Amino acid sequence: MRLRSVELEAFVKSFLLFFLSISFLSSLLFYSIYKKESENLDREIFSQMRACSFDLKCSKFEIGFSKSGKSDLYTLKHEENGLYALFPINDSSKYLLKIIYPYENYQADLKRVEREILKEFMIAIMVIAFLSVLFSLYAINPLRRALKLTEEFVRDILHDFNTPLSVIRLNARLLKNESENSKKSTRIEEAVETLLRLQSNLRSYLGGEKMVSEPFRLDELLRERVEFMERAYLQIHFLLKLEPMRVKCSRDAMIRIVDNVVGNAAKYNVDGGRVEIVLNANKATLAVIDTGIGIENPRKIFDRFYKEHDRGMGIGLHIVKKLCDEMGIEIAVESEKGKGSSFLFDLKKVTLR
Repeated sequence: MRLRSVELEAFVKSFLLFFLSISFLSSLLFYSIYKKESENLDREIFSQMRACSFDLKCSKFEIGFSKSGKSDLYTLKHEENGLYALFPINDSSKYLLKIIYPYENYQADLKRVEREILKEFMIAIMVIAFLSVLFSLYAINPLRRALKLTEEFVRDILHDFNTPLSVIRLNARLLKNESENSKKSTRIEEAVETLLRLQSNLRSYLGGEKMVSEPFRLDELLRERVEFMERAYLQIHFLLKLEPMRVKCSRDAMIRIVDNVVGNAAKYNVDGGRVEIVLNANKATLAVIDTGIGIENPRKIFDRFYKEHDRGMGIGLHIVKKLCDEMGIEIAVESEKGKGSSFLFDLKKVTLR
């Protein structure tokens, strides 16, 4: 069963919550068992000492004598040399019988108790881990169903967008043919292109689409997309330094990557700002450099739903990273707040030589 990132996060959190809480309680329980077993061991040793005091036939204990005093009789005591207990001697009021259990033997007994309890504890931990997995999978089932229903709903909506968008695009072209230099029809076409780009982003976000690799000229695609951007962002200066380069990858995916990165470079720029696009055929790299407002946390920009401004949904650059990973394109980002950002794409794996 393959889990998406949000499902995996919910699974891990549920697992850790259940596993750590039950493991903690189990640790307290087994510690209590260990203490009781240690006390039982002391009682057993004392019982054997008491039996030994009658006939002194006990090889596991050492026999000694102690002067009578205020020492407690019939009480197990701990000292550096081991455990001992004092018992009275018949017909003697000056001395007491001291039976000693060596420290090494006592430690060996404790180790045996520890090993037995630790073995049982590890078995319990494995059972808890297995139950935690089952509990976590059961807990995320409602989330998985809700996500599935939401994605199906969004896919249906995106599919239903096709008809009205096609009608709008067709009528905009008819208006453009009827009236030359019609700025309104051009704006309508650009708005439709923006909606189609948003639709493509949402489809990429939902996943499930197969990318078809095909050879094409990347420099030509960049010119085509920048021409569209120039009409949408009249206040931005676009500077192209493109060397001829053929690549083999998904054209649609590359369009989404370029539109998102170049679109952001223009959207979050200053009036009269510059967006420089450099395609280096020898190094097989693509650089998008802007003079915009910069990024406060460059490391987070590819995280899903992360955004530093009110505009947007926070999925554009996440989709860029996802598509780049699928096509084997490495991406690096450098940014300084208030001075601009630069995106560098390593295209070696998709470049045709």
